[in-house]
Amino acid sequence: MCTMSAPLSPGFVNGDVSFWYRSLPTPGNPLDGDREADVAIVGAGYTGLWTAYYLKKAQPSLKVVVLEKEFAGFGASGRNGGWLTGALAGDPERYAKTHGPDAARRLQRAMFAAVDEVIRVAAEEGVEADIVKGGITTVARSAAQAGRLRDDLAWQREWGWDEEDVRLLSPGEMNERLRVDGALSATWSPHCARIQPAKLVRGLARAVRDLGVEIFEGTPVTRIVGGGAVTPYGTVTAPYVLRCTEGFTANLPGHHRDWLPMNSSMIVTEPLPEEVWETIGWAKRELLGDMAHYYMYAQRTADDRIAFGGRGKPYLFGSKVNERGLTHTWTVDALWDLLVSFFPSVASSSVAHAWSGVLGVPRDWCATVHVDHTTGLGWAGGYTGHGVTTTNLAGRTLCDLVLRRDSELTGLPWVDRRVRSWEPEPLRWLGVHSMYRLYRLADARESRGMTKTSTLAKIANKITGH
Repeated sequence: MCTMSAPLSPGFVNGDVSFWYRSLPTPGNPLDGDREADVAIVGAGYTGLWTAYYLKKAQPSLKVVVLEKEFAGFGASGRNGGWLTGALAGDPERYAKTHGPDAARRLQRAMFAAVDEVIRVAAEEGVEADIVKGGITTVARSAAQAGRLRDDLAWQREWGWDEEDVRLLSPGEMNERLRVDGALSATWSPHCARIQPAKLVRGLARAVRDLGVEIFEGTPVTRIVGGGAVTPYGTVTAPYVLRCTEGFTANLPGHHRDWLPMNSSMIVTEPLPEEVWETIGWAKRELLGDMAHYYMYAQRTADDRIAFGGRGKPYLFGSKVNERGLTHTWTVDALWDLLVSFFPSVASSSVAHAWSGVLGVPRDWCATVHVDHTTGLGWAGGYTGHGVTTTNLAGRTLCDLVLRRDSELTGLPWVDRRVRSWEPEPLRWLGVHSMYRLYRLADARESRGMTKTSTLAKIANKITGH
């Protein structure tokens, strides 16, 4: 429950895409007529750009065209929390049901490797994105959260995470790394890096253009069909058309219930003075998460602010999307309240910017990659908040699928997954809002001394199959 109003900086900005864009880029040229290509990609976010990058690297002669409604990086790619994390987009047990546990473990190892692959490409292409591979610290701030942390660690061990992949921190290590008020225990994993997301996506767009890919911005795709992508300014015909629209997929005809557009919101402070950082620590710039049901995520930015995120208002009726990222006052206040509870010394600062974005959530909360060689249609997405890294793996996998390569990537268990659609409204809205209402209540109960996970959270998981 929010208890205080967030202090806002004199130049406070709400929405305007995100804080990561200090000034919004001017969209490039739109499509100016019909085009022919070998591969047409719809969406110039991470997925589309990584796919274009690897296709041109593999076969420089390919004609690849990318179509984007706004500008490259307008969606979640330019609004996220800057977590280049190796965490799996989905439950390994669900991937294992169809392909076995070893395949699920291979997918997890591929995710770990993808973190380093992104860092490698950024260095090779001269993309300066404030990357620091400091890992991730996950804290527990109640007895129930501490129990879940222990259970989660044991579960990770069962799925092949060894001591080098994740470990429990001693109280001394916790205090040395990152001093979170009320933290009872914590784990640390090296498989995570901090990034500035807009710098990464804009740098990737530049690298893709340098390879000869045409990116047409300000060009909405109104219809995707076998053999082409239709826009108001012309049609791009191609043997392969790849849908890389993630949280905006519900806007496309025929895909309204494929992936639910889940809102996630963020605030960022003004730069914090040295005396505040002395109380907090955070010298290694690792990412920060917690074991709450209504969880948070945070980073220390390159210019010494704290960027702090959480769910806020999770879902708009009818899968609508607030495209400019405007964030409710209630959400800003709630995020500030939680931030100050983590770091009381931050109370002397103020909020410089608040924004929101949407991520794609499939009905079973597991990502998919698919290419149909009969129709030429393909897609990747449903990253459930782990897209910064997963998009790279998806782009490489789409590349191999389009080129008909029999590779380790095309054998991973997320390839060709079929997931049922979300329920029609109002069931979709009721289910999501009930889930997060129950999560908030569960967190509140656990904060008052419960030693085990609240039954309310278990009910919430069953409602939506989380």
